[in-house]
Amino acid sequence: MIHSSAIIDPTAVIADDVCIGPYSVIGPDVKIDAGCEIKSHVVINGPTKIGSNNKIYQFASIGEDPQDKKYAAEPTLLEIGDNNLIRENVTINRGTVQGGGVTKIGDNNWIMAYVHIAHDCIVGNDNIFANNASLAGHVIIDDFVILGGFTLISQFNHFGSYSFSAMGSVISRNVPPYVLVSGHMAKPAGVNVEGLRRRNFSATQIRNIRQAYKLIYRSGLRVEEAQHEIEKIAQEQSELGIFIDFLKTQQGGIIR
Repeated sequence: MIHSSAIIDPTAVIADDVCIGPYSVIGPDVKIDAGCEIKSHVVINGPTKIGSNNKIYQFASIGEDPQDKKYAAEPTLLEIGDNNLIRENVTINRGTVQGGGVTKIGDNNWIMAYVHIAHDCIVGNDNIFANNASLAGHVIIDDFVILGGFTLISQFNHFGSYSFSAMGSVISRNVPPYVLVSGHMAKPAGVNVEGLRRRNFSATQIRNIRQAYKLIYRSGLRVEEAQHEIEKIAQEQSELGIFIDFLKTQQGGIIR
């Protein structure tokens, strides 16, 4: 059902069962797949592709121009996957040519009120962003990450899977998988043990992750040296694979 007061550009492609509430505006080059619900006063501009079964609450701004002075009206893209919940006043901007041209949101994310996701961010699956969390441009968030309310992440940083930021954290370096960070400026504060238990990690797996954490943060070793030691034990502890991969591919240094 599309409310009579909604404004829909004729080039928008909208599945038959999509619900669009009063006074929402769907611009050109927008595609919305089946099962989505767009509540009142939402603005979606294109090029934007939205998958199935997403719910977007009132006053969200989706697919607007990137807030980047280099942007010169190029036809960049926003892609949103399936089963995402996007709450009131969320802003998600399209990409820039310089950053690859795409901002991308995966599946099953819970994005709470007033969250900002800037241009060229890549967000994975099953993440929770609490109210007022803000991602600057070019931020990468992997899977099963929790950002506490008012978390601020500066540009070009990477959050590994199962990591966690406490409320009000300000992050200016990459955060490895499984790590809990807190503070302004944020510092590592241990392993995200509660999050791992909720995701059915065993006591043995958590112990192995803690061992890797201690090698990085408490052994006195340089990151490269600690990585080498973790590689030795990771051969028999598969949960450490994403930790090793992150350390190998991160750029700009990890939070310490």
